[in-house]
Order: sequence, then C-alpha cells, then structure tokens
Amino acid sequence: MSDFDPFVEEWVAYARNPRYTLVEKCLKLSQTLENPDLVLDKYVEKMNSFGRDLRASVADVKNPTYRISMLNEYMFETLGFEGNRDDYYNPQNNFLDKVIESKKGIPITLSIIYIQLGGFLGLDLRPVGFPGHFLVKLSEEMILDPFNGGRLVGVEDLDEMLSGIYGPGFPFRPEFLNEIGPEMILIRLARNLKNSYMQSFNYKKALHCINMVLGLVPDEPDEVRDTGIIMSRMLQNDRALRALERYLELAPDADDVDNVLEMIRGIKEKSSR
Repeated sequence: MSDFDPFVEEWVAYARNPRYTLVEKCLKLSQTLENPDLVLDKYVEKMNSFGRDLRASVADVKNPTYRISMLNEYMFETLGFEGNRDDYYNPQNNFLDKVIESKKGIPITLSIIYIQLGGFLGLDLRPVGFPGHFLVKLSEEMILDPFNGGRLVGVEDLDEMLSGIYGPGFPFRPEFLNEIGPEMILIRLARNLKNSYMQSFNYKKALHCINMVLGLVPDEPDEVRDTGIIMSRMLQNDRALRALERYLELAPDADDVDNVLEMIRGIKEKSSR
C-alpha cells in the first residue's frame, strides 16, 4: 500500500479472506467507507430470504432459459430492482446495502445481486467486467444485462455500448467478455467511489478508496498517480512529488506522461517560492 491507512487495513484483510462471499465483501466496503454501524448479517439474511422465496416459486425445470426468465421476473418485477438512470453517478449506487434497500443501482451492483439470486436456481452465472458497463454471462453465447432487466445482449448491443462510452469505431475485443474475479469487482467499486469522492472534493475518502485498491494491487500505476494528484490538491507537495515520480517509474510509457511531468514542474515551482 502507499501510506499506512488503518482505516482500510481491516477491509483489505477481509477482502482477501476466502471465507467471505462477494456479497459480504461488498457490504464490508460499505461499512468501511460510509456506514460504520452497518450490520452485515442483516443484509446477508435479506439476500438469502430473497433467494429462498425465488427458489420456492420456481418449478423444478432444468432448462436454463426458463430459469433466467424466472430470475428476471422475480428480481425486476416482483422485487422491483431497476437501473438508477436518474441518479447514475450517485456514490450510493456502489453500496450494496443501499441498493438492496432502494432497489436502484448501477450495472455492477445489480449484477452482484443478480448472480447471488441466480445461484438459488442453480444458475452458474459469471461476472463480466465489460468496459464501462458490467454484465453477467451464463455461457459464451448468453450474455445478460441486469441494468436493463436482465435482457439478452448481442454483438450489436455490445458495439453500441462501446460506441456510447468511447465514441464511434471503438473496437470490440473478445477479452471484454472474460469473467473477472471478486478482487477485481471490489477494485472496480472502489474506483467508482474514488471518482465520486474526487468530484465532490472529499479527498480524505478518495484516498481511502485508493488505499483499498493498493492494498489488493500494490503499486497499481493509476492509483499511485491519483494519490499524487490528491496530495497536490491538499497542498502536501512532498508527498505529491513522491507519488507522481513513482508513477513515472511504474508507467514510463503512459499516455499522460507529459501531463504528469508538467504537474511535477508546477509543484516544484510552487515549493521553491
């Protein structure tokens, strides 16, 4: 990790512990960053209760397409979960307890719930870290979008998503549909929150998020760079310089090297005044 941060040490140990489920780890993230009084077991039991109700309501049919349709009906019609289009960038959308309560979330949190509920029907759903829009797959041919009611996603839909996020002509690559592991899901949530906190000038919480990522992936270049940017904004120039210079060591060929060098020059000029 960058600087020792006791605030997140416990969470990093929890996140690395194979005894805990992804749902528990996401709830722990919420407890660590936003709600220290959060009782994790309350929401674990709520999810299990949803799952038991779903399983009891579905006929014993092995056909996976039927089971997906029943999962969609239960999660999006019976329970009323939906994508939070009106307030997409609200940091609350990244906290699983808040999403369970409000029934509104973003692709990543809705996908976590979707996968968990699908397990009660014996569906081996896998998380897909598609760029800019988290998805779920049952097989290489069956890609599902929990943000949009669990609809089946085709190649044209994937191209459209990429164009909407990165502009026309952004090439699709098969690895975009690879399964990602629990740690990468947690990192993605922490990065979402880091961006939200930086935009609202809550630099202390943004640093906690960075340290969460660095606790799982030490010396991750983007997080080291963002540490430098935050330290600069907090006028902690020595720490900013150390982080930015470390970034250049870690990513000497990065696209933003010139910008970072300019930032370093600016900090040194201010420090010498």
